[in-house]
Amino acid sequence: MKLSTIDILIILAYLAATVVIGLVLKKQAERSKKDYLLGGNRLPWYLLGLSNASGMFDISGTMWLVTLLFVYGLKSVWIPWLWPVFNQIFLMVFLSIWLRRSRVTTGAEWINTRFGFREGARLSHAIVVVFAIIMGLGYLAYGFIGIGKFVEIFVPWEVVSAYIPFNVSPEYVPHFYGIIFTCFAVFYALLGGMMSIVWADVVQYSLMAISSIVVGIIAMNAVAGNPLLVPDGWMTPFFGLRLDLDWSALIPEVNDKIRSDGFSLFSVFFMMMIFKGVLVSLAGPAPNYDMQKILSTRSPREAALMSGSVSVVLMPIRYFMIAGFGVLGLLFYDRLDLVVGGAIDFEQILPSAISEFVPVGFLGLLLAGLLAAFMSTFAGTLNATQAYIVNDIYLKFIKPDAPDTEIKYINYAAGLIMVVISIVLGFYARDVNDVLQWIVSGLYGSYVAANVLKWYWWRFNGHGFFWGMVGGLIPALSFRFIFEGVLDLYTFPLMLLVSVIGCIIGTYSAPPVNEEVLKDFYRNVRPWGFWKPIHDKVVAEDPDFQPNTNFRRDMFNVAIGTIWQTALVIFPIYIVLLEGVPALLAIGVAVVCTVILKRTWFDKLPKDA
Repeated sequence: MKLSTIDILIILAYLAATVVIGLVLKKQAERSKKDYLLGGNRLPWYLLGLSNASGMFDISGTMWLVTLLFVYGLKSVWIPWLWPVFNQIFLMVFLSIWLRRSRVTTGAEWINTRFGFREGARLSHAIVVVFAIIMGLGYLAYGFIGIGKFVEIFVPWEVVSAYIPFNVSPEYVPHFYGIIFTCFAVFYALLGGMMSIVWADVVQYSLMAISSIVVGIIAMNAVAGNPLLVPDGWMTPFFGLRLDLDWSALIPEVNDKIRSDGFSLFSVFFMMMIFKGVLVSLAGPAPNYDMQKILSTRSPREAALMSGSVSVVLMPIRYFMIAGFGVLGLLFYDRLDLVVGGAIDFEQILPSAISEFVPVGFLGLLLAGLLAAFMSTFAGTLNATQAYIVNDIYLKFIKPDAPDTEIKYINYAAGLIMVVISIVLGFYARDVNDVLQWIVSGLYGSYVAANVLKWYWWRFNGHGFFWGMVGGLIPALSFRFIFEGVLDLYTFPLMLLVSVIGCIIGTYSAPPVNEEVLKDFYRNVRPWGFWKPIHDKVVAEDPDFQPNTNFRRDMFNVAIGTIWQTALVIFPIYIVLLEGVPALLAIGVAVVCTVILKRTWFDKLPKDA
């Protein structure tokens, strides 16, 4: 085993702290459904923002990003636009405000504020619940695979196999470890709900911040004393038509990785990412932990501040660590153990580099932080998915008047069922990137058309939403088998076309949403877009009503915010590489964007308490 006694004690102390947090906050969570799912809307925006950032600092994603930096260098800063990471900017600028004004508990419940309670709304509600549960299972399986692969490096199977009364095949050892650590995440998430998740995230972020600084400094010292051998183009984020990174003379196996990823024609890949990313961002948050954190804020203003804080809290610290491990992997590649099952697995760079380069004491701190990152993401996703099962299935259709005690036990049962199913799914996934590609390009792609139209077009109704979602979900679940070997991103336009056709046919096959529902939605949420018929009716009843005329300002802020966020990603990488001038340029861009956003975004936020 590669852990010292002090490292093991630090990890055990963290795991014990999560148990204590769950037990201490159990009574608060049991007060009501709102306390369990949203923390009673009492948590301040900066804690929710830190918690949200902490949830995104997940172990599987960090393994993936370290691999990307190792392989693609500075060009790797664009690849997370697959999510897309800049959706946080759209949320910060206007969508978090709109969503929080709805005053609901889940995204499915929001459907009734937009489409009312007729047949179309019921169908829409059902499809959102189905989507949320499928996405939740995907995220849970994604985290489950990542934690297992990570732990396997530090706790070799031969060390523990003597104490296990059954045999585990080598390919399923990561899954065994994943089950063990999943149990801890399930414990505090089920007992304490949103409150325990947020406070556990605060602990986790503190551990990760300290660890990131230590790793970054170790890498900087290594760069100062060793030549960094990388192919031409690795040190710049700029690119041409093709990627043109040739590792043949350095690490030939990396070229195979680039081919298998499908990113070689980088300009086409980049344009597809922007096309899909803007549409996904305009659609608003998917029904996951990000949406639940927005709904948990105290006001629309705090919802915007929470979403804005995520980039500041997450990007510099996370990429200081990512750059550190990526650089250490490059400098000392021959010392890494990347062979799994007889083949090189570049997703092992992060755990192997930790095992090789992080000193005793800090190793335990870092491992505790990364375990916490897994548990944070897992617990947040579990809480969000529980909300849909309990609030939008059990309380809506089975027992609307269920007492709080019964709701508590249904929450527990729903969470356990989701965990078991996600573990089973995890056994069928090849690797972290495999699940990630399916989530971001498949599931997120299916979500786009219906969820863009719901915000910006008054005539769009529940039938349109339902058939648009069905028209997206069926391709998302089947295209992987129909277009085998094709990157999910490249099938997105066809998926979008099918979904848009479903939206249009569904919308015009049924009457518009009840006029009173539309007027209430327009008054409360105040979206911009194609709302003129409803706007005219609202103004006729209330001449003092002020419409939202901020479209141009919001789009300007989105553009500036995306540049700002990208600069926050780039400058810590250049700092670790000891590239002073590029680092200062990136910091300068971030500062200029911050000043602009202060005047055009922060000063214009709603003043509601």
